[in-house]
Amino acid sequence: MTQPASIAAVACALAPHRYDQTAITAAFGELVTPDRRDRVLLERLHEATGVASRHLVLPLEDYAGIADFGAANGHFIDQAVGLGGSAVVAALERAGLQPSDVDLVMTTTVTGVAAPSIDARLVDRLGLRHDVKRLPLFGLGCVAGASGVARVADYLVGHPDDVAVLLSVELCSLTVQRDDASVANLVASGLFGDGAAAVVMVGARRAARMALTGAPRVVASRSRFFPDTEHVMGWDIGGSGFKVVLAPTVAELVEAHVGDDVKAFLVDQGLDLPDVTHWISHPGGPKVLVALQRALGLDDDALAVTWDSLRNVGNLSSASVLHVLEQTLRTHPGGSGEAAVMLAMGPGFCAEFVLLRW
Repeated sequence: MTQPASIAAVACALAPHRYDQTAITAAFGELVTPDRRDRVLLERLHEATGVASRHLVLPLEDYAGIADFGAANGHFIDQAVGLGGSAVVAALERAGLQPSDVDLVMTTTVTGVAAPSIDARLVDRLGLRHDVKRLPLFGLGCVAGASGVARVADYLVGHPDDVAVLLSVELCSLTVQRDDASVANLVASGLFGDGAAAVVMVGARRAARMALTGAPRVVASRSRFFPDTEHVMGWDIGGSGFKVVLAPTVAELVEAHVGDDVKAFLVDQGLDLPDVTHWISHPGGPKVLVALQRALGLDDDALAVTWDSLRNVGNLSSASVLHVLEQTLRTHPGGSGEAAVMLAMGPGFCAEFVLLRW
């Protein structure tokens, strides 16, 4: 019988410049809506996001000076290495491990491009072994935090003595499009923030040697792809960089499908919705969260940590669900035998469900 992997530690590193939403709205409004007739719509959409503050990698006044995609991507590489490295170091310290203990690093992002990848740039910087296995992922978007945990857990089932790190770095502010008053860009400029998150996971034999107690185990996962939905969410990538694709039907898809999919996933694990103690959800946005609550029959309290994450830091793309995971483990640690479901949605349109057990 295979033994599941355990989550030894989670750490987030938020971008250094924190601003109230009103300040970001004013600054980004100048960039995104030079025609002041569009400013009223931008302000209304920003207010509707439910975001009170966000962290940005650059000071607000610097965004106007980013000339093109090359400049934005240069900032991405510089900032992602530092922010991502801080998250990895913090997570390893919490787990009581050293960089030299790491056997696999999986990195994910959808807000910049780097070759060598961010993980390669961290090997010497952090003191990772030169035989460390590296797996950079691109394109999963917001779902990648949950999918990354699931795929690392799959790896550790076959490598029960190993230590693996999942690193997500998302610098969404660098993708905001200038002079683009499309509704999708207006929403994105008010919803997304910048941050990184690292998850340290260990195989079953490694967990036993560490005497790791009280840590959640990844006991099951399921991926779900919805056909004919490629147009719903993602990027159009061109000369100006990453132009967001964000259809208004996202919440409808969530409400129509995700509830039944989660219930079927739980039934296959011998569980039902009331058996889930903690819900660790990606904070896609207010409409998505309300749709998810309706689909699963949950009240606001069930997703309180997710709502708090959305309000305090915005949507961090793939790092968001890991931020919610960190906050859940810190404020609502699970008891023996308790179950949690981590879930996220992303481009495709797709979803990932992960069952955790203490």
